[in-house]
Amino acid sequence: MASAEPPVHRKARHYRWDGVAVVPYKEDAQALFKSITRQVLFADPHQGSELRYFEVAPGGFSSLERHEHTHNVLILRGFGHCLVGREVREVATHDLIAVPPMTWHQFRATGEEPLGFLCMVNAARDKPQLPTLEELAEFEQSPRITDFLKGVR
Repeated sequence: MASAEPPVHRKARHYRWDGVAVVPYKEDAQALFKSITRQVLFADPHQGSELRYFEVAPGGFSSLERHEHTHNVLILRGFGHCLVGREVREVATHDLIAVPPMTWHQFRATGEEPLGFLCMVNAARDKPQLPTLEELAEFEQSPRITDFLKGVR
């Protein structure tokens, strides 16, 4: 029987925490993503937020999306690139990334090892929006964003 109180301590081994399920990144068949998992580390209703760990395998990526809620991300391991708004940035261990509301974003593992990151979000979140064909065409006006979306470093 599950306790109403969150665990005080969870041991970690190789970016897996005791008692925390490793689950598919999303269950949305329309969103394009590749080789990424999710673990919900904390989901305390008293805090109104969730702390999640995502791991993107080399060559993998999260979906290109936007939504009303913010993301606060801490890269724990690996190397990659992220798109936030209209900027593509290199990201590496210990970098912090803030994703404002209604801002397009995507994370890609472009190194030889997984890109692992913690993500703090509101517990009550809106459904992500995927780009329309017209919005994707707008991204194609930037060669750097086009290369990023195609997985070119």
